[in-house]
Amino acid sequence: METLVIAVLGLLVIAACNQLAPKVGVASPLILLAVGVLVGFLPWVGTVDVDPDIILEVLLPPLLFGAAVGMPVMDFRRELRSVAGLAIGLVVVSALAIGFVVHALVPVVSLAWAIALGAVLSPTDAVAVSIARGAGVNHRIITILEGEGLFNDATALVLLSAAVSAGQAGGEGVTAWGVAGEFVLALGVAVVIGLVVGELGVRVRGRITDPAADTVFSFVMPFLASVPAEHLGGSGLVAAVVAGLVVSRRRVSVMGAQNRRFAQQNWKTVELVLEGGIFLFMGLQAYGIYHEVDVLPDGPGVGRAVLVSVVAGALTVLVRALFVAPLLAWLASARRRNARRVSQGTERLTQFEERLSHACDVDDEMLAARNLTQADWERALDRWRHRLDRSHRKHARVSNDLAYWTQTPLGPREGAVIVWAGMRGAVTLAAAQTLPLTAPMRPLLLLVALLVAGGSLVIQGLTLIPLIARVKPQTADPAEEVAEQKRLLKLLGHAVKDTALARAMQEQYEAGNTATRDAGRSLSLIGRTGMAQQRARRSGADDAAVQEPLALTAGPIRTAPVDDRPAVAAGDASGADAAPAPVLSADPSVEDDRVIGADELEQAEQSIEPLTREQVRDLAIEAIHTQRDALVEARDEGLFHSSTLELALERLDAEEIMLSGH
Repeated sequence: METLVIAVLGLLVIAACNQLAPKVGVASPLILLAVGVLVGFLPWVGTVDVDPDIILEVLLPPLLFGAAVGMPVMDFRRELRSVAGLAIGLVVVSALAIGFVVHALVPVVSLAWAIALGAVLSPTDAVAVSIARGAGVNHRIITILEGEGLFNDATALVLLSAAVSAGQAGGEGVTAWGVAGEFVLALGVAVVIGLVVGELGVRVRGRITDPAADTVFSFVMPFLASVPAEHLGGSGLVAAVVAGLVVSRRRVSVMGAQNRRFAQQNWKTVELVLEGGIFLFMGLQAYGIYHEVDVLPDGPGVGRAVLVSVVAGALTVLVRALFVAPLLAWLASARRRNARRVSQGTERLTQFEERLSHACDVDDEMLAARNLTQADWERALDRWRHRLDRSHRKHARVSNDLAYWTQTPLGPREGAVIVWAGMRGAVTLAAAQTLPLTAPMRPLLLLVALLVAGGSLVIQGLTLIPLIARVKPQTADPAEEVAEQKRLLKLLGHAVKDTALARAMQEQYEAGNTATRDAGRSLSLIGRTGMAQQRARRSGADDAAVQEPLALTAGPIRTAPVDDRPAVAAGDASGADAAPAPVLSADPSVEDDRVIGADELEQAEQSIEPLTREQVRDLAIEAIHTQRDALVEARDEGLFHSSTLELALERLDAEEIMLSGH
């Protein structure tokens, strides 16, 4: 009964802190950490001990899996070099630097054990992502921070394992090549298992029709990846992350709209409880760790622990700054190299198109000289056209990637935000508690980990927003977002023009049925006001503040062919974003551009005499599927920002659920 009461009180505290956080302007994890520390130091509260395996093996896999599912794979692919540099290179450099300094400050702690502490202090916490997102920084910074947080835990735990082995063996039998081999093995096994579990899992979920059953299966997926990976010598956390990324990429094409929406809402609740519980228990353990050092006989004492913590915390920021600066310079250089490659690729495609054009002009004499029939030559031309189409798609994706990097460059201002957002958190404390009892000065190492993690969360967490306001990094441009929404709406209008719904609506349009015409508009295009309201609700704005129309003045049926593949001017990276917008031919008979409500839609459906209500609904759902396929193709080519695509996909899901429920 006592455990149940504690659990209920914990859930109430998590809910209260989450509700209070926006009102006081402080992230919920920071409030929970403070509450845990205050409660833990109360005289009548006993020492709280949490098994670190519960955090590392039970709580973290679903948290990281949920974060990976919510991360756009397109953005992750574009920032893979940055994420790999921070999640692998920076963790290794930080662990070594902290290890040498801690060994110098506390000589009784051997170098191997000091490096183990450095590995503990190296991974960052995802709380910075929510703070930075709330401050409105551009999406590229968010992706880098989130991707780093997904993978640096695994690097740190592999280094920790190697350092502990070296410490227990007195430094014998452990080499840098051995550690590197162990890391590659752990990463390789985890990636393979994560890919398999993610692909099989999303296919199974595609066959589940009940949303509740699908959500239950999704709760199991991170453990289906992490448990086998751990038993085979891999990283369970990386396996869960990779499985989540596979689900993120495939779920739109495979899973039903209702299942996706249902699981998304339930996962938000799970993530809130798990993350809140981690930070609450982190604070509750503070007194027990402090007490162990305070009563440690002949030990350095709390004062030395505080000194080591201050030095180690400052060193984490310094090393991060020294690592991020050259990383950003290298990324800028890579962007210039990519611009040259795009220009060269454009020239090669042009030459290939010319050769293919000449190859089409052959006569019987030339075919006879090559011992080919006309059918053989046509098959060869088809293969070349297919190859050219693949090359065009690859070139379009590279061009759009270059446009993304060019429009959102990472300069010193953005670098300052990335550096200061590298705060430590619950993983640091949980990893520290895995240190064996035989580790020298173990209570001191635990207290240093607690002070660095808690201090960085409080100091950097509370000052991150003022820092962002001070350095003024590039933020999202609302005007550009609105313009992109217009282009996306036109793309969707073009996608629906060949569907059965479009043909049926065209017949009714020509017959002068204006109600049917308006219904077609509502069914075949994303509601522009709905998208704006969704964006407003995410930013905390009032719906009434976003009712301004997006100036879409064309009907959904009378569309003109478009070429929505952006082009990059030769040798000019700035031209990467000059994508010709899809165009709809204007319908002069449409005098307004209002959004059709549910009542009007029902009246319009009833007014379609040649088709039954069920037939209209089926045609509309088919049109939504076509539009969703167009969005997936645009996502794969990188035509739009992930946030805009996400809003559009959510709106399509809502429309499909609404129609399916009628």
